[in-house]
Amino acid sequence: MTRRSCAIYAVGIVCAHLLIIGIGLVVAQVFRTVIHNRLKKEITLTEGSRVFETWKNPPPPVFMEYFFFNVTNVDGFLKGAKAMVTQVGPYTYREYRPKANVTMVQNGTRVSAYNPKTFVFVREKSVGDPTVDEITTVNIPAWAVMNKVKGSYWRASMVSIWMNSIGSGLFTTRTVQELLWGYKDPLLARIAPTNPDVEETFGLMYKKNGTNDGEFVYYTGEQNYMDYGRVDTWRGQSQVSFWTSNQSNSINGTDGSAFHPFLSKDERLYVFTSDLCRSIYMEFEKDVVVKGIPAYRFTPPRSVLASKEENPANEGFCISPKECLGTGLLKVSPCRKGAPVVASFPHFYLGDPKYAAAIDGLSPIREHHQTFLDLNPTTGVPVRANKRAQINILMERISGFPTTRSLNETIFPVMFLNESVVIDDASVARLNKLLLIVTLVSNFPLIIVGLGAIMLIVFIILLVRARKQKTTAEEDTSYTPVSDKEKDDTHNGTYIGLTPTTDPQS
Repeated sequence: MTRRSCAIYAVGIVCAHLLIIGIGLVVAQVFRTVIHNRLKKEITLTEGSRVFETWKNPPPPVFMEYFFFNVTNVDGFLKGAKAMVTQVGPYTYREYRPKANVTMVQNGTRVSAYNPKTFVFVREKSVGDPTVDEITTVNIPAWAVMNKVKGSYWRASMVSIWMNSIGSGLFTTRTVQELLWGYKDPLLARIAPTNPDVEETFGLMYKKNGTNDGEFVYYTGEQNYMDYGRVDTWRGQSQVSFWTSNQSNSINGTDGSAFHPFLSKDERLYVFTSDLCRSIYMEFEKDVVVKGIPAYRFTPPRSVLASKEENPANEGFCISPKECLGTGLLKVSPCRKGAPVVASFPHFYLGDPKYAAAIDGLSPIREHHQTFLDLNPTTGVPVRANKRAQINILMERISGFPTTRSLNETIFPVMFLNESVVIDDASVARLNKLLLIVTLVSNFPLIIVGLGAIMLIVFIILLVRARKQKTTAEEDTSYTPVSDKEKDDTHNGTYIGLTPTTDPQS
């Protein structure tokens, strides 16, 4: 056997082994399973894991934008006309939200933490100065007090007299700074000395700068990767007590900052939000790409805030049968000290069209008012998010308050917020590196199959060339007559002519 023949056989053997091994690994998903199991162990809320430090102190900057609805026809509205508003904003604040008092509990299967938030004003991302710009809006403290006493005509009449004496009306004009971070309200100041539960200062974000909303306990995900970041308890409870059914009171999902790896387009993601005192869910909408990173976009469907007629599962969020609002609204009075506060998406997006139609100046637009999460499906890392919510006040006629006599029941918008985040470049580089490793390891069997295919092509080429060379050699060593005469020579060209000799004695 020649050296060339040995080389051909060696190439064939290597080719066969590569193809068999590669195809076997592809079918068995061995490398894919190995890297996925490794990633599940790395993505846990435990000391030394790949994500723990970034979970405790998220590097991407978070911005909170506040938009207010300035009322331009207060007198006309109080006389029964349609309310007219103009949107003013954004007033943007950088939000810092590091975890505090992080402690491993229950034998390391869970981790407890507080979520303090600090807000710093960002002038270059805002439309004006919050200490100067004034907004005319609903007088929320007044409506909260009116709502508290509306069952008693005597108490309502007394509060009405107080309001008239101190000049507290159904609407108020305050600076953005006051509306957000607090101001001393004259009506609350009158009530506070006799009621210890009432504070004389009111603000939409009062006591929410530099503070937290209670202790959270999270699953680490070490025992089951699907539990990564899931909330176990909030303020020591595994359920809230604001609503009228166990399903509505359940604390489901994460807090929105972490999600399990290997997301599916078919799954429903739950997020518990303490601002709404309930869990909401999101469903897959479409594939997106953020800074080169592939992601799944999840958004809350209409059914999340649908009426009980449209979605019977939401009946538990009705405070009472008489206080069950329509699609797109959630009355959060139980967790707002009884104030007639109603939550919705901005401009009543995904809500019953009648709510936006009742206010001149509202126009729900999906691109501007939709809440969404863009999550990398391999790691579950949020690469972009916009959480949008609107604060409204339920305004209606209240017995004992003559100024409400001409009012029709209205869900009046006060403000909406947009909490947004986009992954930073340093995190993009780390995530891309991780995704590259996952891709290479997962597809390593395909690389082996590819090498086998290349070797197969080389093997075929070598066989063809060897066959051609063999044919040429055979043709070169075979005999070919040089003339027709030689063909006719019966001795085949080997005849030797002899001359007879003569006997000398003859």
